[in-house]
Amino acid sequence: MRTDPRTLELALRKQRLQLRAASQRADLSWRLEGVDATLDRVNGVREHFAWAKEQAPLLSLGALALLAARPRLSLRIAKRAWLGWLLYKRLRGTPAALLPVLAPALRLALRALKRALGDSAGSGSTPRRQRRTG
Repeated sequence: MRTDPRTLELALRKQRLQLRAASQRADLSWRLEGVDATLDRVNGVREHFAWAKEQAPLLSLGALALLAARPRLSLRIAKRAWLGWLLYKRLRGTPAALLPVLAPALRLALRALKRALGDSAGSGSTPRRQRRTG
């Protein structure tokens, strides 16, 4: 039984295309692993915001209790929240591609700051003062 050379050529071409497609699928899934983890984190944050929206009256009562008990702390938290909101509004127009880059950079900066503060606190040059919060 003889096979037609054209049929054999088409079968080989089909096999090469299938192997190439499998390689491209593997490459694409490898590249999207980081995106998948980022989207999982975003979904988690969205769920937390949904929970906070459902619990708005309870959270408002907590905020009023904090305001009555610790007014200075409440003012400091309100200032930081306001600055965070302004920063969010300013960065809203930037491409979302910056977010995966900014998060690790911020994490590294915070670690370096903690180390620097830890080293200066352990030097013993001056005793640490306690902060008054309210």
